[in-house]
Amino acid sequence: MIKIMIVEDQAMLRDSLTMAVDAQSDMEVVSVLADAADVTDVVERAQPDCILMDVCTDNDSSGIVAARHVKERWPRVRVVVMTGMPDITFVRQTREAGADSFVYKNVGTKDLLAVIRSTMDGYSTFPIPKEVDLAAGGLTDDEIEVLRLVCEAKSRKEIAAELFLSEGTVKRRISEILVKTGYDSIMKLAVDAVAKGYIVPRLKSE
Repeated sequence: MIKIMIVEDQAMLRDSLTMAVDAQSDMEVVSVLADAADVTDVVERAQPDCILMDVCTDNDSSGIVAARHVKERWPRVRVVVMTGMPDITFVRQTREAGADSFVYKNVGTKDLLAVIRSTMDGYSTFPIPKEVDLAAGGLTDDEIEVLRLVCEAKSRKEIAAELFLSEGTVKRRISEILVKTGYDSIMKLAVDAVAKGYIVPRLKSE
């Protein structure tokens, strides 16, 4: 029996994945989480064989960073990273984090289950990534601006309004920031960025 942990912030998809996995005779869901930052605290107790991990989860936590931590501490646990953002490729970062496979959420249930089974058999699945022009090392100006607004205690909705972006775009940029910096929480990064003088928040009266 393959014991599965599901990490997904969208409740409907989380429930759908749970039902699909539990319907399999060779799989069972042992834990369901909405925040990737909670994964390492639960793995020891739940003892999953495989973690199905979303790239972006609750509280702007990074599934890729969580995947890296899991593989460092529990190499036997297989990690399949997934995303619903086909225009932004996290394939390279997923490989570098040591995850075992990567899938897009638009794959069918049958294909997703096949990826889980093949991953458990020791095979890795990674789609051919689209070319994404990311600056080599460091944060881009756009990412720094998002981080600055986080340091000013702005919500994702407020950041989106101020930068004329969708909340989904802000969420994606936060995930990319976390992958580049290695933090598992944007709030932890914001605190350190201010404390070390990398970001100087504007006063509310400005």
